[in-house]
Amino acid sequence: MADVYKPHISGVTNTIALNKHTLEQWGHKVFVFTLGNENHEDDELYVVRSPAIPLSDSGFSLGFRYSRVAQRKLVSMDVVHVHHPFVSGRLALRYCRPRGLPLVFTNHTRYDLYAQAYLPMVPEALSESFLQAYMPGFCAACDLVIAPSSGLLKVLRSFGVQTPIAVVPNGIDLAPFNAPGGEHARADLGLQASDRLLIYVGRVGPEKNLAFLLRAFAGAQAAVDNLYLLIVGDGPEMDNLRDQAARAGISERVRFMGPAPYESIPGLLAIADAFVTASLTEVHPLSLVEAMAAGLPAVGIESPGIEDTILDGENGFLCRDDLATFTARLVRLMLDDDLRRKLAVGAKASAAQYDIRRTAAVMQTHYERLFEARQRQITPFNLRERLLKMFRREDAASP
Repeated sequence: MADVYKPHISGVTNTIALNKHTLEQWGHKVFVFTLGNENHEDDELYVVRSPAIPLSDSGFSLGFRYSRVAQRKLVSMDVVHVHHPFVSGRLALRYCRPRGLPLVFTNHTRYDLYAQAYLPMVPEALSESFLQAYMPGFCAACDLVIAPSSGLLKVLRSFGVQTPIAVVPNGIDLAPFNAPGGEHARADLGLQASDRLLIYVGRVGPEKNLAFLLRAFAGAQAAVDNLYLLIVGDGPEMDNLRDQAARAGISERVRFMGPAPYESIPGLLAIADAFVTASLTEVHPLSLVEAMAAGLPAVGIESPGIEDTILDGENGFLCRDDLATFTARLVRLMLDDDLRRKLAVGAKASAAQYDIRRTAAVMQTHYERLFEARQRQITPFNLRERLLKMFRREDAASP
């Protein structure tokens, strides 16, 4: 269950699609229940969409109930996995809890920090108070909570969540990122083979701290003559960042590519020398994992999600939230070829643990355990009672 799915592009959407595809290869039948985009022609089976109201151009839609078809299909599932807590989460409690369906919830987002980025008029204490009031109760209604990183597990515990939490990283398909190729794209960007290229891939929003990244790059390119930055993605901060680059006099050094199809990302990573992110709001960023799979050392700031992925001095640099330190690390990485090659090897090795077949196998184990526990609870007597209650509810809901 997800608030949004394809054609929307995001790390959550990619995670759901990859896990669905992998589990289907292993013989499972996986349905995606989502809202909006009812006219979208899906390129996969078992995507069930319910009518909803589009929320501007965000890609999300708002709905308070599933269609009758979706409701009936949903309650036939063996296990239900929720990926958003507020809309899909409430629908899961409404439709699944009364029927005793095993319920799993993955917390993909630092909702506290996103609130600060998008609702600056709301005091930080108020947004945290809301989450401390909402998250423990919602999670208590789930059988298992998934945290994609150890750092997020600590955040959830700080909100008062007492439900069992398992750390299961987001997985990726390593194969496309291991394939060579794409070097010709440097010429398409107006770059020479000897130039140094930093790359950022992701949403271009205030929560990603890209203004900080541009300030650090401005300092680094003054010390490294042939240094460039490629920003791949789109979002509400694009115009502001273009203006910032122009004011800093670095427009010629920064390439704003805009959104790119997911299948083109491996080729773009292949032409870069390092991956950079200044975000403090990550849970377990797939773009960072993909960059490491492509053999790129990374530079990031100490924060949950990032510090669980970047191992300082092994696969990249992990910096404190300080402009001078971040800038110095960029310069050192670009000027020291031997160090960059060493960290690239470490990045490749680190990425192996995020193979989708490995992470999906862990999730499959959790699904099977919850399903078997439910089967043990269902006796012939209470099964009869559950079925009678279910039919009574459906009859009452019928026009």
